[in-house]
Amino acid sequence: MTTSDEEDRREYYRIDDRIALEITILPVGETSGEDMLQDASPLFDLLGEMHLAEFETQHLLRQLGEANRAVEAVLKAQNKRIDLLSQLVAQTLLERIGEPRPVVLSEGGLAFFQQEPMAEHTRLALRIALMPQGLGLSLKASVTNCIALGDDQFEIGTQFVDISDAQRQLLARHILHRQQLQRRQARERQNAATD
Repeated sequence: MTTSDEEDRREYYRIDDRIALEITILPVGETSGEDMLQDASPLFDLLGEMHLAEFETQHLLRQLGEANRAVEAVLKAQNKRIDLLSQLVAQTLLERIGEPRPVVLSEGGLAFFQQEPMAEHTRLALRIALMPQGLGLSLKASVTNCIALGDDQFEIGTQFVDISDAQRQLLARHILHRQQLQRRQARERQNAATD
């Protein structure tokens, strides 16, 4: 790994998180991974599209709110209903993808733990469900490192490949919310310890 690669990956804030994660190793020579990502369940694709559409209309909602508070209130109520439906879809997907597992997540990639090693530059198709909002993303990644931790455990570091700006922004928003939650919980623990 070159120093510039390492610096590029360090520009993103990292959080410890728990996400539902499905990993598919792409065949050697497969460059796009589109076939693997398109084979995702229709519910997973729907979940991702719902969140992307919501993200893309946030600025319009803010503009409407400045012009008409009643319209803004109705649209926010509709968004809440859609969010509840997406959480239901996410719970259904957890049965297929599996329970959330610990990862280290950033806008640039993620690190996860598993029992089998992976070679650097292995291409992956990832399906991620970020909790609790149930944000679903289909992403491509490349393995950047594989660290043996002992007890047949490996930490696999990846870097996202060909991620869209909208997907990166959704990740950034999730990371910011998780960071705020973790800080609030740390303050509450600290306050409880001093009482």
